[in-house]
Amino acid sequence: MTEPRLSRRTFLQLSGVSSAALALGISAPEAMAADDPGPLPDGVFGLGVASGDPSQDGVVLWTRLAPQPLAPDGHGGMPARPVPVRYEVATDESFRKVVRRGAAVASPELAHAVHPQVDGLEPGREYFYRFHVGRQVSPVGRTKTLPSSDQRATAFRFATASCQAWYHGHFTAYRHLAAEELDAVFFLGDYIYEYAITASNLWRVGASVPPEHGVEIQTLEQYRLRYALFKTDPYLQAVHAKAPWIVTWDDHEVQNNYGADGSRYGVSPEHFVHLRAVAYRAFYENLPVSLSVLPEGPDSTVYRRFDAGALARFHVLDTRQYRDEPPVDVADQYAEERTLLGPEQEQWLYDGLTSSPATWNVVANGVTVTAITENRTDQWDGYPANRARLIAAMRRSSNPVVLTGDIHKHVAAELKADFADPSSPTVGVELICTSVASDGDGAPTDSYTPDWVQHPYVRLYDGRRGYVHVTLTPDGMTSQFKIVPWIEADADAPLETVATFFTPAGAPGLEQVS
Repeated sequence: MTEPRLSRRTFLQLSGVSSAALALGISAPEAMAADDPGPLPDGVFGLGVASGDPSQDGVVLWTRLAPQPLAPDGHGGMPARPVPVRYEVATDESFRKVVRRGAAVASPELAHAVHPQVDGLEPGREYFYRFHVGRQVSPVGRTKTLPSSDQRATAFRFATASCQAWYHGHFTAYRHLAAEELDAVFFLGDYIYEYAITASNLWRVGASVPPEHGVEIQTLEQYRLRYALFKTDPYLQAVHAKAPWIVTWDDHEVQNNYGADGSRYGVSPEHFVHLRAVAYRAFYENLPVSLSVLPEGPDSTVYRRFDAGALARFHVLDTRQYRDEPPVDVADQYAEERTLLGPEQEQWLYDGLTSSPATWNVVANGVTVTAITENRTDQWDGYPANRARLIAAMRRSSNPVVLTGDIHKHVAAELKADFADPSSPTVGVELICTSVASDGDGAPTDSYTPDWVQHPYVRLYDGRRGYVHVTLTPDGMTSQFKIVPWIEADADAPLETVATFFTPAGAPGLEQVS
């Protein structure tokens, strides 16, 4: 691995996108909508469509033009020139009632991805959208705006998903998730994996990859290619087209177990700054996120907040970019000043929790909050003082819930005021979703089960693949933990609900319904 000698400031200057490409990728003059895109291969919408970061009056739309998604250079088979893209938003799936039209320019600087921001929509309403490039028309996507604060939202339905190692198995969970009733999808990290794909880890029966996938990712082009590989999955595309996504990252979007500027695999700080910058750039290019997430070199603001009317406030966290180094010993681990979130994000979160007028306060984050064992220092167990501050802020908020991914297991747990005393008050609940594919088929129990079920506040542990479906109402929260029995052999496995819990508003805890 060649390590360029670039300072953080120098790389920030070198890695930027031109202001013109950036602006036109979000909104272009109407006159551009009629421009001839020039000759293009068929199938420019090979990576599907998506929407995300919804608000009360708008949403971000996304597509990335890629007629040859797995072209080795990471450019998706597109010519090295800008291409005009038109979009339509309608209240009906047949597009008889179009309410918004616009244009964006797909630039090679952003891997021919566009992120049009559509505003002026009605709150709490379903919409349909599609893109046009010349005579080619994209699949139709469905999206939904968030309810406004003066609307009496009777229910908000969402799913959580994470950890989709494409090479470990089929995305069967997404086949079933696409049939669910959804207002949003929260993706909680590990959208891609950076590892080399080889015969030893390619467990998806019937799949093969060309040799360029057999190396660990180091460059922007390789990150783009890895996103394209995962996004070719038709079931992932179907869920993106089903509902708006709200996305955060964990570690594998860059490198396993990284924290801040630190690699856990001996990559020098100079090179790791470069690696993080190109990884964050590819994250923005390939996901339906707002302009606020666009990185400046190796820095990106991913933590953000979404209000679903008066019913729920969602606080989306970044648990990687600002964390302190792993502890050197137990005394260091319990040091009061240690932080997983960084001081600025901590204060932002606590202010948002304690000032929230919503019935439910939901924290979407990358790693497990519940106390399990002291040696799990990559989770909140490695930052117990920061966890105590978080729990204290939760106690001053209404009906706190934590959504988590990362561990490839379904876990339902009650968050205690003092984890050292299981009889202490329950402050809120944590719903941990298993992986979509990472670690292959999985099993109900495994070698880690004793670590988790030893605690009386852990109410469910299951190591199979799936997702969590959640319904919030003014009266309570219903969380359904759904699994599929296998994913490696094929995508035909049926869906099972392994457990359903109810959490009454005003009474934190997990009442098992089934």
